[in-house]
Amino acid sequence: MSCTLVSAADPDGKLRIVVFGAHPDDAEYKAGGSAIQWARLGHEVLLCSVTNGDIGHWRNAGGELAQRRAAEVKACGELWGTTSMVLDIHDGELLPTLENRKKITRVIREWQADLVIAHRPWDYHPDHRYVGVLVQDAAFMVTVPFFCPDVPALKKNPVFMYSSDGFQKPYPFAPTIAVALPDDVMEQKVRGIHLLPSQAYEGGANGSAEHVEKNVPPAADETARLNWLRRRWQTRNGGEAQRYRDMLIQWYGPERGPTVRFAECFELCEYGARPSEGELRRLFPFFE
Repeated sequence: MSCTLVSAADPDGKLRIVVFGAHPDDAEYKAGGSAIQWARLGHEVLLCSVTNGDIGHWRNAGGELAQRRAAEVKACGELWGTTSMVLDIHDGELLPTLENRKKITRVIREWQADLVIAHRPWDYHPDHRYVGVLVQDAAFMVTVPFFCPDVPALKKNPVFMYSSDGFQKPYPFAPTIAVALPDDVMEQKVRGIHLLPSQAYEGGANGSAEHVEKNVPPAADETARLNWLRRRWQTRNGGEAQRYRDMLIQWYGPERGPTVRFAECFELCEYGARPSEGELRRLFPFFE
């Protein structure tokens, strides 16, 4: 299946996608299955962690943890065929400053993005919220020539979208598009997340030795660990497919839509480009 959308950066038709996550795991969790499918079609996907995750563990912190988490997402990206980037901002300290707005603007410009995905700006974690705010604030500035003039402005505004969440206020997530994750894609997503053990198995900042000992199979038993992780993520992405079944039917049709087992969903941001349905189908070239 080919994609006909031509970006300014890639006249050969390759799409360029940036997924922003607050920490080294968020972009992978929220859009890993879609990223795998874009990469398989030959498109360029950047999974960008806006903070370095250096306090995101119950046992250790600082530079050692930041290096560990950067290595984890790098290994995941190598498995998926995506590119990983971790910005040098301390975990838990992200603020919507002018300096950080410029950093986000530069990432989008340097990647020559056609599509940008980020957290919604209301979320349980302040870093998640401020990623949403910073990406929204960059949505117009990426096309302004004299803002960050050291990196050429984009000639065309990308499409900006939000990744899914379960928060209800000020309004609940309302997907614009639903992406099916076929079984082989779901398995590849699980195997990528398996390479993020500090979060996937050890529980990150809210984990504990007791949690790992009582709930998680030992590291020496990789098969048991993968089975444990697979069940968790099939439940998570399976729940997303069930919640947004109508959206899957809308995009995949009445025959395939009802049979989709796993999904990732995204909501169009009002900022940036305003795509038609046809343009969305080009940005998400997964539909027959």
